[in-house]
Amino acid sequence: MLLVRAADVPEYVQDGVVDCGITGQDLVRERGARVEELLELGFGSCRLDAAVPEESRYERVEDLAGASVATVFPRITRELLPVEVDLVDVTGSVEIAPRLGLADAIVDLVSSGNTLRTNGLRSLATIFSSQAVLIGRPGAQAGQLVSMLRAVVEARAHRYLMLDAPEARLDEICDVIGSRSPSVIPLAEPGMVAVHALVPANDVWQLLPRLEAVGAFSILVVPVERMLR
Repeated sequence: MLLVRAADVPEYVQDGVVDCGITGQDLVRERGARVEELLELGFGSCRLDAAVPEESRYERVEDLAGASVATVFPRITRELLPVEVDLVDVTGSVEIAPRLGLADAIVDLVSSGNTLRTNGLRSLATIFSSQAVLIGRPGAQAGQLVSMLRAVVEARAHRYLMLDAPEARLDEICDVIGSRSPSVIPLAEPGMVAVHALVPANDVWQLLPRLEAVGAFSILVVPVERMLR
């Protein structure tokens, strides 16, 4: 295992120094590396936005035709901007380029948008979305590693839901959780069952009041450590 800069990972994988690597989709695309994307890892999400000063006359990304654009991603910008621009290749703080008169606009990574606002910039459009990915050389034997990582990625996106309910309300509960085949376990009390199911993590807080409304009680929600479909 090697720990290197994220920007260097595509090159290491492409050249066969390592079999697989973890880096950002933006860096893979910018390097133009000959690698395969094996698995999206669900973290490090960001986007590449075209942005201009708040007072700029530009309103759409198409308005940038012929303008000067500062970026540390010249390859992606050239490929994905829908108009021809004069690229200014920089390596430092891209956000200050318009204020210094270096460029009319920028193309840079954005996460929350706070950095744009702090520098008096507004986004015109997102031209590329990125997250951390597992990459490998074409033909690399990485099936076991992909399976191991996929189990973790899938688990993070789900929660294990357990509840008790009247058996007569089982169809309604299945409708709420969106599953026609949850695990259903008879309880000691006649006519009562326990229901176990996997649910999307993002839906949990919307599901709980709806489940209560159809008679569910003793509801437990627990994280999932590993998950293989």
